Amino acid sequence: MLTKAQSVISAAAVSAFVLGSTLSTPLYARDRDRDRDRDRDRSRDRHEVHRAPPPRPWYGPVHRGPTYVVPRDRYRVYRNIRIFRPYGHWYPGYGRYHDDSTAFKFLAFTAITMILLNQLNESQQRALETAQIRATTAPVGETIDWTDGGARGSVVTTRDGTSSTGRYCREFQQTVTVGGKTEQAYGTACQQPDGTWEIVSTGDKQ
Repeated sequence: MLTKAQSVISAAAVSAFVLGSTLSTPLYARDRDRDRDRDRDRSRDRHEVHRAPPPRPWYGPVHRGPTYVVPRDRYRVYRNIRIFRPYGHWYPGYGRYHDDSTAFKFLAFTAITMILLNQLNESQQRALETAQIRATTAPVGETIDWTDGGARGSVVTTRDGTSSTGRYCREFQQTVTVGGKTEQAYGTACQQPDGTWEIVSTGDKQ
C-alpha cells in the first residue's frame, strides 16, 4: 500500500510524464519539475509529523528513588490501578475516602511511600493522604500542611506540565515528621483520560 507521500509523488510523476509527452517538454525540465514536487511533498510530510510541542512541556522526573520489594499481601489491583502499601497501615480507600470505589482516582498515590509510615497510626496516615489529594489541585508551590496528634507533615506540588502524549503531570514532595524523625518522598504522577492518576516515578530522601 502506498503512503500519502508516495501517492502524491507518483501522481506528480505521472502528470509530468503526460505533460511532457503532450507538449514535448525537454527531459531536464521534466526532471526539474519532478524534483521540485518531491521536495515539496517531503517538506509537507515533515511539518505533519513534527508538530509544535505543547505548552509547558514535561521534561520527565528529576527524582528517582530506590526499588521497593513489596510483599504479596501489600499489593493488589483495583480497576486496573495498582495499589502498593509496603509501609504503614493496610486499609481500603485513600485519605478521606474509606473505600476503593470513591477513592479510585487517587489509589495510585499509595506508590509514593516511605519507611516512616510505619510509625503513623491510621488516622495520621489518612491525614497525609488527604493532603496529597488536595495537592493535586493546589497551585504549584503551595504547601498543604497536616497535623494529627504527635505527627505532622506536608505535601507540595513542585512543578507541573504536559507529557509528550498530552497528559497533565505533576511532581509532588511529601514530608512526614514523627518521633523526632523526618522523611521525604517524591513522586511524579500523570492524569489519565478518566481522571485517575498514574505514578510514573517515585523517590525518597531521608
